[in-house]
Amino acid sequence: MLHFIPAWYKQNQWCENEQTWHSRRRHTEFDDTVKQVQLFQRGGFYPFQIMLISFAPNFRHFLHRQGVYHAPYWSCFDAIQGIRRKKARVFSFRNLDWPENIEFIYSPFVVIALLKKEKYAQIEFGEDGNLIQIDLFKNGMIYRRNIYDDRGFVSSTVILHKDELLYQEYLSENGVWKLRYFQRDGHVEVNPQNAEYCLLYREKEQIKKFSQLSYTCMEDVIYEVLASYLDLTGNRDIFCVAMHERHIGILNRALKNKKIILSIFSERFFDIKNPEVLEIIKKSDYIIADSEKSVTNIQNKSGLSINNITAITPYDSRVDMGISQQFEVQKILVPVDGISDGTFEKLIQLLGEYIPFNENARIHLFTRKADYNKKSQILERARKVLEQAGMEEGWAEEVEEKNVVEYNLEAMDVVPVKFFVQQCVDELSVTKCMREQRLLVDLREVPELYLQITAISIGIPQIVRTRTEFVKAGRNGIILDKMEDLPESLAYYLSGLKNWNEARIYSFEVSKEYTTEKLIETWKGVIEFLE
Repeated sequence: MLHFIPAWYKQNQWCENEQTWHSRRRHTEFDDTVKQVQLFQRGGFYPFQIMLISFAPNFRHFLHRQGVYHAPYWSCFDAIQGIRRKKARVFSFRNLDWPENIEFIYSPFVVIALLKKEKYAQIEFGEDGNLIQIDLFKNGMIYRRNIYDDRGFVSSTVILHKDELLYQEYLSENGVWKLRYFQRDGHVEVNPQNAEYCLLYREKEQIKKFSQLSYTCMEDVIYEVLASYLDLTGNRDIFCVAMHERHIGILNRALKNKKIILSIFSERFFDIKNPEVLEIIKKSDYIIADSEKSVTNIQNKSGLSINNITAITPYDSRVDMGISQQFEVQKILVPVDGISDGTFEKLIQLLGEYIPFNENARIHLFTRKADYNKKSQILERARKVLEQAGMEEGWAEEVEEKNVVEYNLEAMDVVPVKFFVQQCVDELSVTKCMREQRLLVDLREVPELYLQITAISIGIPQIVRTRTEFVKAGRNGIILDKMEDLPESLAYYLSGLKNWNEARIYSFEVSKEYTTEKLIETWKGVIEFLE
């Protein structure tokens, strides 16, 4: 069996990143493990399960959002808390035991419970309308926060004093506390009356006692339970570990004498000089990186001789005819996250120089940052560059693209808007945005993998500065030797359809190398090597 150990953590804590439905999504849930699980579930070519180390009371909803609700999994915190239920259950806050005369006020975002005209509780819901949290108030301040499991019970409760977290209890299904985590020094206490954890492996259950009643940190508790579970696994089991500094220390100790595939995802930062990172690279039987560029970086920066390493993109390509030809305007997607100030200024200036030669061109500055004022910040930077270059700063006025036509009809003498900001956090919104683009211009040192895969799937040309396996120079894109050549490269694809159509056809040819079937064949080769 192949065990996927993901890196799904909230701000480097041992818990999930679930959020309320009304909060702006600040991160993408897609990563290498999500896509690998989707691939194995669709392919059905090898038995697998997810090994979840973090506390994730809403894990079933997470799996549902990723389209892998039926994926098998083992949860370390389920073992710690002695939870045996697997299926999500519809659960209403009205099923709880509320005081008499409680009154519920439905606001646009949350439900407020009032008792004698004072705030008694605030009820929060997840993206699917599921109850995830209830804050209880006394004298206007939170004193307790109950965190609900999507299987229909309180999974954890947090005790606060004057808005300061004192400790957090992890509960069994019947509400008895198992662990008590203290925020101040990080130590953990085990309930002496309930000091067992439950291991379930291949339908066989084992009950074990915690070796201590007090631990210096949560990592020690997780390691003990994880190591006990790994003792039950066989010699043929393989463990695919997502590289993340949060869990590498524990896994270096726990996965001794186990077959390890290390999965490296370029969007997830780690320090390759960290001794624990180098240790797991050394002991891994195989390393899978998300691109050829990542393979080269690992080999060069680690200083290690690595033989069993290959690039397997976590994203599969799928032919998807974009709709950019349906628009009179030509949208050019230009990612700006992580780009230096100097490069940004040069890029805006070059795009500004091109605009007078193509009245249909629209520059879509692309960001994955979720900050509420990010659009305004990017457009303000663009306006300053345009003004300093003696160009029309009105090209970067803040106005919604859908209102541009009406905006210009009302005032014919107003400078037409040419620069817009596309703010996309999750992959669904990125794909929707990309389908409308005529061209991708990613001039960062490392172009974004998902954008490149989507570009070859949709069939749009790419202009980049760094050579990658997804851009064949002169075929489906251009690799710029110097930025000053950008206006000429834009004209090459946007002045007519001949070059653009040729790049489109070749993009689809490149995409054939990254289909689900091709990725499955590569994974089969890795697994056969380890068996």
